[in-house]
Amino acid sequence: MIRFCIVGCGRIAKRHAELLGTGQINGASLVAVCDTDPERAKAYAERFGVPGFTSFDEMLGRSDIDVVSVLTPSGTHAELAIKAARSKRHVVVEKPMALTLEDADRMNACADENGVRLFVVKQNRFNVPVVKAREALDAGRLGQLVLGTVRVRWCRDQAYYDNDSWRGTWAQDGGVIANQASHHVDMLGWFMGPVESVHARSLRALVDIETEDTAVATLKFRSGALGIIEATNATRPKDLEGSLSLLGAGGTIEIGGFAVNQIRHWNFVERDPADQDVMERFSVNPPNVYGFGHQAYYEHVIDCLTTGATALVDGHEGRASLELVAALYESMASGREVTLPLKVEHSRLGRS
Repeated sequence: MIRFCIVGCGRIAKRHAELLGTGQINGASLVAVCDTDPERAKAYAERFGVPGFTSFDEMLGRSDIDVVSVLTPSGTHAELAIKAARSKRHVVVEKPMALTLEDADRMNACADENGVRLFVVKQNRFNVPVVKAREALDAGRLGQLVLGTVRVRWCRDQAYYDNDSWRGTWAQDGGVIANQASHHVDMLGWFMGPVESVHARSLRALVDIETEDTAVATLKFRSGALGIIEATNATRPKDLEGSLSLLGAGGTIEIGGFAVNQIRHWNFVERDPADQDVMERFSVNPPNVYGFGHQAYYEHVIDCLTTGATALVDGHEGRASLELVAALYESMASGREVTLPLKVEHSRLGRS
């Protein structure tokens, strides 16, 4: 049994705690929770029958912790992950792994130095429709990639941002690209390959925050293919979609739904008898996968820790994803096309 603790008992922690604390992940258990807010820590501790802490250092003093899940505001991820790694615990860290590439590098170096594993949460990669799309890509069925598009059309009103003082700040959160759309940005890079350059624009449209609630970007991939990112928290009155489209010489795949969880189009120049089976059996993420891909994600973590398997998204893969996010913010700030590898000169992401 691999024993997990959680630091950060906010919005996203509900998914993690339910999975770890109610026996939904074979081989995993929840043994402690921590939050600087005593009421939040108490509520989670009572809900799952585990000790609750307001001091991270005190919780790390326990001898029954194997893995620390860092679910705090993004700007605090690095320091907490580094503390956990120094205590010889493996680390699961929510997206984005950090807000600056310097912090990501420190996290990876510390994990390597202490011989522990660092996992970055990219649960949408484990959504069943996404898994099938990746299988098609790896089999060469899409052929030469031409265009990849992600769309995040969600609703986050002023009450959402007012609920926690760190939300929508440069130092702790970033805007829609760094927070809500970071999974989709990651997925675009994962499918389309390394990015050569980006050009992004942003807008603070409907809420009073430091950062953007709306952004668009065009990307050029090293393969020569192009990409489009459309991300907004200004959809009203409710969430609309989170989607991925892939267009290649050999076919078209579009995965939509609220969170990249429903196959809308699955068409190939060279048909395969299994295509109909994909649409019938895998077009919608099964309802018993709590929080879409989180269950499969944690099962993957357990497999990696028990068998030594390679992580789909380790700290180094997480850093590559963060570099694309950081490049988008650099372009927003400078007003210019930005090439990768990235040199940050103007972006305020991760800085006060």
